Amino acid sequence: MPDLGPHAIYILAAYAVTFVALGVLAFMIVEDDRKQRRTLAELEARGIRRRSAGKMKRTKRS
Repeated sequence: MPDLGPHAIYILAAYAVTFVALGVLAFMIVEDDRKQRRTLAELEARGIRRRSAGKMKRTKRS
């Protein structure tokens, strides 16, 4: 391990806080995605559809 000098504890603490913060943010993103997917599935089960789900491909008129 490289010599970090007299401030090693602060440097290591900063890295630890950064890694924890990034981990928490990643966890929150994954949990929000799961929540949004559950909500969407519940709405679709009740018959409420997304506006984009009903759109059909437009064909070129001659």
